[in-house]
Amino acid sequence: MEILHKTCLIFTIIGAINWGLIGFFDFNLVTTLFDETSMIVKIIYDLIGICGIVNIALLFNHYTHDPIK
Repeated sequence: MEILHKTCLIFTIIGAINWGLIGFFDFNLVTTLFDETSMIVKIIYDLIGICGIVNIALLFNHYTHDPIK
């Protein structure tokens, strides 16, 4: 399960970097690497969104564990 969490964190970081590039430089890395109308772009965005949801679950899971144990 730890591998899944780390993989999702990496994808979320990549998504955040892409949004930073869009915000600062009006440059979308995903659509630059792949054709904007490609199904791959939609799959990448879906995957990053799912990983973000997994990371939200990790945030709340963190607060349910006792840090002493």
